[in-house]
Amino acid sequence: MQRTIFIDFDGTITKRDTCDAMVKAFAGEGWQQINELWEKREISTEECANRTFKLFRATLDDLRNLLDTIEIDDTFGSFVNFCKKEGYPVYILSDGYDFCIEYILNKHGFKLPYYSNKLVYEKEFRITCTYYNQECGLCGTCKRSLIERLTEPNSQTVYVGDGLSDTCPAGYSSLVFAKGRLLEYCRTEGIPALPIVSFADVLAKLSQG
Repeated sequence: MQRTIFIDFDGTITKRDTCDAMVKAFAGEGWQQINELWEKREISTEECANRTFKLFRATLDDLRNLLDTIEIDDTFGSFVNFCKKEGYPVYILSDGYDFCIEYILNKHGFKLPYYSNKLVYEKEFRITCTYYNQECGLCGTCKRSLIERLTEPNSQTVYVGDGLSDTCPAGYSSLVFAKGRLLEYCRTEGIPALPIVSFADVLAKLSQG
C-alpha cells in the first residue's frame, strides 16, 4: 500500500511545544487572555501570535538558547528511516514557525520538507502566513489544503498529531494517529483515531502493512 505521511511538529515530533515554550519564557503579562481567544477560535493564529509577540522581551539568540532545550521523540528517527525504506513521502505540517522547525531539524540531522508560518525578527518578532486559507481564516497554515495538494494519487493519507490545529486535517485523513487534545477531539467527534504515546506506536502499526 502506498502512503503519504503528514506530521504535526510541536508536541508531536518535539516533546514540548516550541510556541508554548517561547510564550512562557519570553512573554509578559496578558498572553493568557490572548491565547484563550485563540483557543475559542475567536482570533486567528496570525493575530494571536503577533499580539503575543508585542509582549516579548527576547532576541534571536534567546530563542536559539531556548530551542537547544527542546527534545524530540526518541523514536522519530526510526520512524523516518522506515518511511524512507518503504518509499512513503513524509511532510511536516505546522501552525508553528519555520525558524524553530529548521533549527531543531538541523540540530538532529533531519532533512524533511515542512510547511509552516514564517517567523520574522526585526527588533521584534512577528509571523507571516504563507499557507493561509482565506475562506477559513483561522490557522496560519491550512493543513487541510496542503493535504489535498500533496497527497499522491491512490495513496492512503496518514496523519499524526496532538493539538488544536490538527483537528481539521484529521477529518480529511484516511488513517489518524493521535494523542493529547487531538485524541480527545477525535473521540468526541467520532473520528476514527489510533491513540499513540510516541512514534514507536505509529511505526508498529504501519509495519503491519
